[in-house]
Formats: sequence, C-alpha cells, structure tokens
Amino acid sequence: MSTTEIDLDPTTGTAPPGSRLDPGETTSPGGSAVVGSSRKTRWLARGAVLAATIALWWLGTQVLFAGNEVVSRMGPWSAIRELVAMLGRPETWQAVSVSLGRLLLGLLLALVVGAPLGLLLGSSRLAEHATAPVVQLARMTSPLAWAPLVIVLLGSGGSAVVALVALAATWPIVLGTSAGRRGIDQGALEVARTLGATRAERVRTVIVPGVAVQLRTAVRVALGISWVVLVPAEMFGVTNGLGYAVLNARDNIDYEALAATMLLIGVVGYLLDTIARYGAGER
Repeated sequence: MSTTEIDLDPTTGTAPPGSRLDPGETTSPGGSAVVGSSRKTRWLARGAVLAATIALWWLGTQVLFAGNEVVSRMGPWSAIRELVAMLGRPETWQAVSVSLGRLLLGLLLALVVGAPLGLLLGSSRLAEHATAPVVQLARMTSPLAWAPLVIVLLGSGGSAVVALVALAATWPIVLGTSAGRRGIDQGALEVARTLGATRAERVRTVIVPGVAVQLRTAVRVALGISWVVLVPAEMFGVTNGLGYAVLNARDNIDYEALAATMLLIGVVGYLLDTIARYGAGER
C-alpha cells in the first residue's frame, strides 16, 4: 500500500497550517503523518474479502462436498434465503431476544463479581500473588465443563445458561480490571490523599476513571467469549434461544434452517462486537 507523508512541526507535533489529517491517517514514529488507504479502498477490500468468503463457502458446499446430502444443502444461497424467511417469523425474534437476555444477565453478574475482585487483586501485589494459581486454574477451565455441576445445582433451564455465561465472562473482567488498577499512577492517589480526599472520593475521582478504559476493553472480550459459550449452553435442557434453534433444526433434518441459524448467530455476534467496540472507544 502506498503512503504519503506530511512533515509535522517538530516543536508542537502538529501538521503545518493548511494541512490536515483525514480519517485513517496516522502519525509515524519519526514525526510524520502517514496517510493510509482511503475509506473507499478499505471498504472495497472488506467487500472483496466477503465475496471471496462466500465463494469459498459455495465451492465447499456445492462442488467439493456436492455429493454429501447434508453439506450440499447448507450452501450460501439456500442459507441466505432461509434466513430471510426466518426473519419474517416471530419465533426467530423471540429466540434472539431470549438469548440476548441471558447474555446480558450473565454479563451483569460477571461485572458485579469480577470488577470488585479485579480491583482487590490489582490493589495488592500480595493478594494477586497468593490467588494467582487459583485464578489461573479457574480461568483455564472451560465454562462448559461446569455444566453438569451447574445443572445439578440450578436444574436445566435458563438459570443454568445464565450461570455458565457469567462463569465465562467473569475472568476477562477480573483480569482487565486488575490490570487497569495496577496501571493507575500512584502519584495521583497520593495527591488526592494529600488534598484530603476520602477513600470513597479517591475511588470515584482517581481509581474508577483510571480503570474505565481497561474495563471497557475487558467487557468487549468477555462479551465475545460469552456469546461463544451461550449457544452450546442453550443446548442443555432449554426449549428456546438460538442454541435450541440449532438443535431443533438438526433434529428436524432441516439443514437449510441449520445453516441459516448458524449465519444468524454470526451476524448477531458481529453486531454485538461492533457495539462493544464503539463502547470501548475503538474504531
């Protein structure tokens, strides 16, 4: 990709009068503004990748595995047609709303538990060191491995799904909050203390703003993990939601609906990540 450079003022680090940085331009380490690809080029590149993906999807289902009676029915055009038809049915929107409700409730529980725990671990090196083996062991255990125990304790149904989502989302939030707390300038806390700020005031004016950026990014990571866990979790004894819709399509030998439901799950996940990315201040 070709780029052009605009020399910046060495004293102010700004562009000279009459020049400006357009969206997509960045500043190089040497003090020049590197003009990247235009927005049109970026969108064309994204469209080309999307077209290539659909072409590979078609090639795999309609050529390479054309003789497979299952895979051959899951091509892109049949999946898109079925998805359009599904979006006209109220049960599809009900499944989406049920899954989103479980996702948001699980994320809320993870925030309530994970953010205070992360603040505690980030505030004390001793606490962080002492709990590291347990935290890492719990973090590296798949949330779905907890499913049998969760079902025994809560029964099969929506409560178990929410609990599994919360388990999946808690650890990214704990680690992100802990990292944000460790990154706070201790000098700022000392200044606030010197000025007579109470502990609650220091938390409100220094710690919370300092942790907010890391926490937003952690919530985005937790959202992605939770969405991935939610769908298989809804295959454990529930009768609604997108995970159940996948099983229902399989049991009815409706492979077009199966492909359409998988596509719908991906689209909803992409939209959720887009919202979270903008919420985290990323573009």
